[in-house]
Amino acid sequence: MRRRLINSTLAVVLVVIAVFGLSLVVVETRTIENSAQESVSSDAVRLVSIVDGRLLGGEGVTAKVLREQIEPGRYAVIRIPDHPTVEIGKRPGGSVISSEEKGEQGEMVRVEESRSTVSREIGRTVLIILAVALLAVLAAVLLAVRQARRLSAPLTDLAETAERLGSGDPRPRHRRYGVPELDRVADVLDSSAERIARMLTAERRLAADASHQLRTPLTALSMRLEEITVNDDPETVKEEATIALSQVERLTDVVQRLLTNSRDPRSGSAVAFDLDEVVKQQIEEWRPASRSEGRAIVRSGKKGLRAVGTPGAVAQVLATLIENSLMHGDGTVALRTRVTGNQAVVEVSDEGPGVSPDLGARVFERTVSGRNSTGLGLAVARDLAEADGGRLELLQQHPPVFALFLSREAEGQGDS
Repeated sequence: MRRRLINSTLAVVLVVIAVFGLSLVVVETRTIENSAQESVSSDAVRLVSIVDGRLLGGEGVTAKVLREQIEPGRYAVIRIPDHPTVEIGKRPGGSVISSEEKGEQGEMVRVEESRSTVSREIGRTVLIILAVALLAVLAAVLLAVRQARRLSAPLTDLAETAERLGSGDPRPRHRRYGVPELDRVADVLDSSAERIARMLTAERRLAADASHQLRTPLTALSMRLEEITVNDDPETVKEEATIALSQVERLTDVVQRLLTNSRDPRSGSAVAFDLDEVVKQQIEEWRPASRSEGRAIVRSGKKGLRAVGTPGAVAQVLATLIENSLMHGDGTVALRTRVTGNQAVVEVSDEGPGVSPDLGARVFERTVSGRNSTGLGLAVARDLAEADGGRLELLQQHPPVFALFLSREAEGQGDS
């Protein structure tokens, strides 16, 4: 590309120089020739006038007297009736420029100049024009090289940026080049890089969230299956299998919810549901795990609450809070339901040391954990709650009390 830009610029300059240079040479040649002819004619007129004056005054006409009246290097011959011919200078050979004038006393004056003198003057003018043309060509080449670098370097840089995007490096470079078209391409590449970065971040986040959030229901499902394998009572096996199937359904709901949030965190599918059923379900699922730890899960507070949200997402939030209490807390895990304003609240607490002062509200940030865990559970739980228009808060650090706030079902809505 650089060579093409240089060649095209040079071709344009050469065409312009050829057109205007040749025209200038022709004009200058004619100007020099006309000027030389006028100068020779002027010398002839001046000599005639001087010769007329001297003849009228009875003075002699000699070459010595008239030599200074013509330009050096020119030849003049004066023919006067009944007088000897007077010659000034050396007669040039070859082609000449001449002018002949006749005086009032019958004298004839002829002035000649060699055309080679005019040709030398034309040659010097042509050399000057050629020199200027050469300088113009050199200047054009330098400008073309500079412009080619200015255009090719950004294109090379943009190609490297595109290659980086293709190799998986989506960092935008935010470089601009002062050329509107190239800056537009750079804007598009930077926008594409940002979109790719967001997509990669979302994919990594989905993978991390899925690995963390699926662990809890899979663990509970595994415990149910273990209960089935060691129990011979058909009724107990049937009951445990029914619970296991419900956990499989919740597992499917968790996967669907994670996929939905990864595409658009605001795309909630909130419905009115029985909050008691979700709380009861979680207590039943986590009771075997609590018993194996020698701990208990209890429930208190207002019953018969109906909230607006996604039951699977609410169940996953409560599962995360219960799991954190069993893993990081101590003593009895308590779930309490209550009403505040137009919101239904589920509080999850335990008798452990709680959240350290240096964490505080940062406990909901990703990768923030005080017990060497991944730090994803509470962050994902908060995202799930907010996707349905709710919120998850840490009400108390010592002992820990987490609260899930959900919108209550409007009066009369459940009867429709």
